[in-house]
This record gives sequence, C-alpha cells and structure tokens, in this order.
Amino acid sequence: MSQRAHVSSVAAIESFRADILIYLTKSKPVLEDAFDEITALREWVERDRRRHWEREVRRRTKELNDAQQALFSAKLLNLRAPTWAEQAAVTSARRALSEAEEKLRTVRKWIREFDNRVQPLLKEIEHVRTVFTRDAPAAVAFLDQIVKRLDEYAGAEVPVPTVTQFSDAETSTQPEVQPTADEIAETAGPEEAS
Repeated sequence: MSQRAHVSSVAAIESFRADILIYLTKSKPVLEDAFDEITALREWVERDRRRHWEREVRRRTKELNDAQQALFSAKLLNLRAPTWAEQAAVTSARRALSEAEEKLRTVRKWIREFDNRVQPLLKEIEHVRTVFTRDAPAAVAFLDQIVKRLDEYAGAEVPVPTVTQFSDAETSTQPEVQPTADEIAETAGPEEAS
C-alpha cells in the first residue's frame, strides 16, 4: 500500500509563488530602465557629445583664427606692438581648441569602443529579460500546478481499512496454536493429570 505524502504547508508554496510575482513586478521595470539607460547613453555619446565637440572645435578654431589675425595685424601694421592681451588671447584660444580636439578624440574613441565594452553587459541584461519574460512565468505556472495537485491530493479520500477488514484478515491468516502437553497438565490440575 502506498503511503501518504507529508506536505506540511501548501501555503508556503503559495507564498513563494506570490513572492516571485511581486519580485517580477518590481524588477521588470528596473531592468527595462537599465536597458533604456544604456540605449540613451549610446545615443548621447554618438550624437549629442560628438556633435557638441565638433561644433566646439569649429567655434574655437574660428576664435583662434580671429585672435591670430588680430595679433598678425598688430605686428604687420607696426603701428603698435602687440599687446599682452592679444598674445594671451591667442594662447588661450590655442589651449581651448586643443581641449576641444582632445574631447572630440575621446568621444570618437568611446563611440568605437562602446559596443565592445557594453555588449557583454547587454547580453547579461538580455538574459535576465528572457528569464523574466519566459522562465519566471513558467515557474509561476508550475507552482500553480503543484498547489492544484496538492489540493486535489489533500482532498482525495484514501481508502482506510476498517476494523472488520483487519479482524477477518487476521483470523484467516493466523495459524492455530495447539497447546503442549505441559500446558494441558498445568490447566487441568493434579487430579486430572494422573
């Protein structure tokens, strides 16, 4: 005869299932936000920062040209000596242009390296998204089935043998015990034994 399972708490399984659903509800938006942030970061580096520093290089190149032109004009006309402010403007414009060119090189480098550095992380996020969209709902459905089967099992009537079934079975399978001669003599007493 098979034995009954000893399940101590179906409620614990139901609670675990509910916890999974709460976790999915809270975690899925966070995961989507992370994915969106990576996409936005890529767009920001590739478009916004690149365009910004290209504009800055053009603007600062023009400022350097204007400062050099003013310095050259002052030297060429010999009307006066170039002032310290004109020389400082050229130096400052060169420094600013150099900074903008360096920033543009850095942005271009990041554009080239972005996929190599971020792609492994995106694969991990994509894997977690797959777990959340396919595997976790399957786990919840599986837990639903477990709870349903345990409820059915707990509600099913298992045939329990009755007392009369035991007494009938015991009498038919027990061999008859024959008393020995000593047992007969003890019960009969001294007069009957002789």
